Order: sequence, then C-alpha cells, then structure tokens
Amino acid sequence: MASPDDLTGPRQRFFEARRKVFPKKIDGTFRRLKWAVMAATLTIYYVTPWLRWDRGPYAPDQAVLLDLAHRRFYMFSIEIWPHEFYYVAGLLIMAAIGLFLVTSAVGRAWCGYACPQTVWTDLFVHVERLIEGDRNAQIKLDRSAWNVEKLAKRGTKFALWLAIAMATGGAWIFYFADAPTLAHQLFNGTAPFIAYGTIGVLTFTTFTLGGLMREQVCIYMCPWPRIQSAMMDENSLAVTYKFWRGEPRTHGTKRAHEDPAVKVGDCIDCNACVAVCPTGIDIREGSQIGCITCGLCIDACDQIMERIGREPRLIGYTTEADAERAVAGQPTLSPLKRLFRPRTIIYFLVWAGIGLGMLFAVGARQHLGISVVQNRNPLWVRLSDGSIRNTYMVKVRNMEARPRQVRIAIDGVPGVMWNENGSREAAGRSVTITVPADKVAETQLFVAAPAADTDRDDVVFTAHALDGQGETASDDSFFERPEK
Repeated sequence: MASPDDLTGPRQRFFEARRKVFPKKIDGTFRRLKWAVMAATLTIYYVTPWLRWDRGPYAPDQAVLLDLAHRRFYMFSIEIWPHEFYYVAGLLIMAAIGLFLVTSAVGRAWCGYACPQTVWTDLFVHVERLIEGDRNAQIKLDRSAWNVEKLAKRGTKFALWLAIAMATGGAWIFYFADAPTLAHQLFNGTAPFIAYGTIGVLTFTTFTLGGLMREQVCIYMCPWPRIQSAMMDENSLAVTYKFWRGEPRTHGTKRAHEDPAVKVGDCIDCNACVAVCPTGIDIREGSQIGCITCGLCIDACDQIMERIGREPRLIGYTTEADAERAVAGQPTLSPLKRLFRPRTIIYFLVWAGIGLGMLFAVGARQHLGISVVQNRNPLWVRLSDGSIRNTYMVKVRNMEARPRQVRIAIDGVPGVMWNENGSREAAGRSVTITVPADKVAETQLFVAAPAADTDRDDVVFTAHALDGQGETASDDSFFERPEK
C-alpha cells in the first residue's frame, strides 16, 4: 500500500523557520539619531504621568490623566468630557494623517525611529549586547552548550528584560490614576486588581514582543508595512542600495587592482550592512517588507567606504525617482522640491485643518450644558385645581473648575415650576440650583400649567449661569396634556 508521501510527493513547507538575528554594534549619524529619539520617547513615556498642572482645588493636578472613573481626559489645560469624545476621534484622525504625511515624505521613518516596537526592541538589544557581548560573542554563546556561564548571562539578561517590561507596564497605568498615590498603593499591596493585572499583561507582551520576537513583529505581525505601499510614491525617501555604484561587486579590494580594465563597483561584499540590520535583511536585494529604514546599514557601509577610500553613501536615503535620474546621469531633485509635492501638501493641509478646527472648537466651547428627559410614567398628572403637571429629569453640566449657581427657566407654556426641594406654593417661572465644580448636577423639576385645547406643547429649558459670565445653555422637550 502506498504511503501518503508517495501519493503527494515531497512535503512542502509554507513558511521559513526563523533565523536568529544578532545585530552588530555600530556608530554613526543614524545610530546617534536613534539614541536621541530613544532617549526622548522613553523620557516622555516614563516622566509624563509625574508632571503636575494646577487646575484649582476642584480638579486633579496631574498634567496628563485619563480619569476613567470620573469619565474625564485631562491634557495640561485641556479637559475633555464624555460628550466631547469627538476631540479624541479628531486626535486619532490627526495621528493617522500625520503618519500618512511622514510616510509619503520620508518613508518608514516612524518604523525606524519612533515606533514603540522599535524603541523597546532597540533597548532590549543593547541590554543583550551589554551582557553577552557583540554579534560574534552572542553567536558563539547561542551555539555553545548550556553551562554556568551561559546560564548566568542568559539569566541576567532575562532579569533585566523583565525589569524593563515591568517598568513599561507600571508606567502605563500611571496615566489612568494619580501617579504618586497609585505608586504608593502598588508597593503596599492596596492597589486595585486591575492595576496589577494590567502590569502583568504589559510585562508579558513587552518581554515577548521586544525581547523574544523582535523582527518577527515588524515582518509578520504589524499591518503597517503592508499599508505603507499605498502611502509612498516614487518621491518618497527609502534606504536604498545604489546598485549603479556598487555593481558588480568585487568580493574584496584585490580584484580591482589586479586588472584595471575590469569594471568593478564600490561594493566589496563585506556584508557589514547585513550584520547591523535589526531585522537581518540584505538591503542590496532591493526594497523589502523587513526594512524599517533605520539607517544603521548606512552607517556600517559608510565606515567601510571610508576605510577603502571610496565615496560614502553607497547605501543612503534616496527616492525611486532620484535613483532613476542617477542611473541616467541626470541631477537629482532638491530636498524642497521632493518634499513639497501635491500629495504631501494635501496631507499637510488636511492635518493642519483638523488641528486648527479642533483648537477653535476647544477655545469657543461653552462650559455650561443642560439635558432634559421627560418622565414617561405618568406622562401627566391632573391637579386639584384642574391644571396639568409634567415631571422632568434635568441634568446641568458645569465644566468650570469652581461651583456655579445656575437658574433654570422654562419657555413655551404658562405656569410655574419647582424641584424636589421646593413646593408648588413657592413655585415660580425658574429654579436656582448650585452645580459643583467640574460636575453634573441632577434635579427633578415639576411643571404645572393650565389645561388647554392642545395635547402637546413644545417647551424649552434654559440654564443661565449667575456668575456674571452670561453663559447659557438650552434643551428642548414637550409638555403633555390629556387628549381631548
């Protein structure tokens, strides 16, 4: 009887097994730029929750706070309420368009320098290099049998990775509560369970994605490399191997001196660009999904070019259009012409327009609001004198960082109104309540009006702030009567 292999032929593999990447240490312009971006982004992430911002005695003094318990979002002088979630949507849209703008102008610069996966992976790689040594030492250690030295180095590395991952999760939860208070609760064991759970989840994901999976996240898990092709065009910058200079390769410098008649390129096939690549690709094979345009291969190649007396930037940031011009012997475009083109201008105008619109909306928004809901059970009550009473649940929103007195008036029907603290005998055309600072006050209003031929009248409830600022807000409702 034939075996399954005889029937189907050789077994086909649908994926390539992972080849471990051990990036080599390099120094240069782009490596220093990555250091600067890493320092800036990590400082912003870890320090921001501890910044203070004075909002008065009735609001939290944390500069950036996502107060889910009270449904507020504070960012320095800006406070966003739940009904203003469109500001958050606007910020997300601006972030997306900003990413489109950056990608169309300078390619995957976000991926190469500021993406959290890149920043934390870079940090983990430096810790690994500190403990295990540079590329060759890491390869040797990885291939060696398990012994005391290997256990000690791997244990130390994993412990430091774990500490960084825990600090990452710990810093994140400080954005959702007062940082000093929550830190004290974390260390004495009285913090909410959700805080410990969040730290645990983020510790696991940071350790796994930044330390163990690394380049696999960029190549296989992240959707952005697959989307970016729609954002880039022939004038977008990308890290490019200049084959018109580098080919044919010499596999060393000796061949060029042996026969001057043989045309050779500047590339000596040293593989320095491959050795420093954090995703392990060979940039000389052309544009690839694994290239995050970090520029480390540029630094490595420039060092080699300097040693052998050749011009730098055999690998460099170049556009497809400039590459075609260089092959044809034509001058390349100036950076300004390359940057200011219809696509980038449109992206910038849309991005700036949304930002300016939101700034105007924030500056012009009112700090007083009112919402009215008519009680439906019962719709109306007939009083002893024949008049009709309706009941309403009224919420008044005070977005100021101080208490405010607010007068609520009704228009549309004759009659009087009072709330649960008053009585019909003392009722009038308005009710005055005190709304706490940065709160929503809720009160039940009773409105009594004479019987009439209509079974429904439109009414308007208007809230007037009595603090001299003249702010008003209104909401529409109905006054119901029995049908004739």
